[in-house]
Amino acid sequence: MKLPADVDIPDINPDFSAPFFQGLQVIASYILAGAMLVVLIMLILAGAALAFRGLASDRVRTWAGENILWIFIAAAILGAANGLFAWFVNFDFGF
Repeated sequence: MKLPADVDIPDINPDFSAPFFQGLQVIASYILAGAMLVVLIMLILAGAALAFRGLASDRVRTWAGENILWIFIAAAILGAANGLFAWFVNFDFGF
C-alpha cells in the first residue's frame, strides 16, 4: 500500500566527466608548444651566433656562449614535459 507521503527517489549515479578538461588540455598544449618554439628559436640563434663569427656582435656571441647550456637544458626539460603530457592526455599540440 502506497501512502501519499511516499516519495520515489531515483538512483543517483555521479557523473565524473568534466567537459572543461578538454579546454584545459588545449590551453596547456598551446602553452607547451609555444614555449618549445621559443626555446628552439633561442637555440638556433645561439648556435648560429657561435658558429658564424660575422653573424652577430661580440655581445650576442658572449650571451650565446654563456647561456647555450641552459638553453639545451630548457629544451630537454620542455621536450620531456611535452612527451609526458602527450602520453598522459594523448594530444596533438593543438595544431
